[in-house]
Amino acid sequence: MLPLLSSVLLLFLTLSQNVSGASNQIIQKRSSNQVYDQIFFSNVGFNGYYSPVTSLGDNDTCSCEIGDNVYFSGTNSPLNEPVSVHFRGPLILHKFAYYTSDNFIINEDNSSDWTRDAYFDAASSAAENVTFLTKAGDSSACLGKALTYADSDGISSATSNTLLGNGTLITSDQEYVIFSNISCSKSGFDNDCGVYRDGIPAYHGYYGTTKMFLFEFEMPTETQKNSSSFSYYDMPAIWLLNANIPRTSQYPGSVNCSCWASGCGEFDIFEVMNGTQKNNFYSTFHTYQGIEDLGTGIQSYGHIVRDDSNVMKGGVIFDSNGDTVVFMSNDTSFDTTVSSSNISSILKEEDEVLSATLATITNSYSTSSTKSSKSKNFGVSGFDKLNGVWYYAVTIFTALLNLLL
Repeated sequence: MLPLLSSVLLLFLTLSQNVSGASNQIIQKRSSNQVYDQIFFSNVGFNGYYSPVTSLGDNDTCSCEIGDNVYFSGTNSPLNEPVSVHFRGPLILHKFAYYTSDNFIINEDNSSDWTRDAYFDAASSAAENVTFLTKAGDSSACLGKALTYADSDGISSATSNTLLGNGTLITSDQEYVIFSNISCSKSGFDNDCGVYRDGIPAYHGYYGTTKMFLFEFEMPTETQKNSSSFSYYDMPAIWLLNANIPRTSQYPGSVNCSCWASGCGEFDIFEVMNGTQKNNFYSTFHTYQGIEDLGTGIQSYGHIVRDDSNVMKGGVIFDSNGDTVVFMSNDTSFDTTVSSSNISSILKEEDEVLSATLATITNSYSTSSTKSSKSKNFGVSGFDKLNGVWYYAVTIFTALLNLLL
């Protein structure tokens, strides 16, 4: 029986990799419910577009407007654009750092070192190029609560940039976000930060194709009693968003009030996905690279453990070759310069790695296209749909094979 199954699997995978130049496979060393030390995505970045917000209608009809498509391409796109860094409780953030490198390729020894371009240490109150914001401003049925400066508790409003207090715990559903300290110019479609909500403190996100985000944090078990008032009870998360999203509306009443639904980019680094797996961290790309369901995205089907009793260290690397790795390691360093050899040794020290290859998308748009995104369907092309079907088919078939074996 085993030779027959092997032959069928080989045929199935061969067919799946020959779908008009696309591949989207999950390669696992263990079954999908197992624990991994690292989560690795390859082939990140594609040719695509999203719809920028041109007008925010802050009223009951939520009449936001979007403009002509913004096209992107290349390594790690669209997440090579500026991103904001988001945190949801229960969580205590001890350290945060953002790094860039001229050239870093995972598993290569001749890479460039990493230069720290933003830093926060709660214990010493050290801060470089960080601005803490939170949703504590004016409330709107259309746009939700506006961003304000966060006070030291992370969730109250402040009048100016204030550092998060040492040991500050945010609880379930509570969130704050870190931007750079570079202010945006005036709101406007053709300006540096595009259109953003009136009255908010508007800042740039963190730029770069090759970049690394590091965290030292705790995610203790929620002590409050669960109730229907919680949307994310005991489901902490750290994630990245295209910085345009929170500057308009992170949770809008209309898809036209944010570029999220059109695929401008989100990456979940450490996320508890549901209450039945509260100690499992999953990682997910929410872009249209080879999929139709943006909400589900390309998820890791294995997980990294959430240690709810101790301090954790880890982060995410977007390398120069279109590879992304999420890792957890006590050897994580937050120095001004982190050598490539240090990072390489961390990545090589783990022997259980979950690997996923994102779909190769070619010729997904014409650079001469002038289609208005006002009439845009937020789905994807037939090519992408076909590739997504193969992705889920391969995943299901592999899971069945694991059960049989």
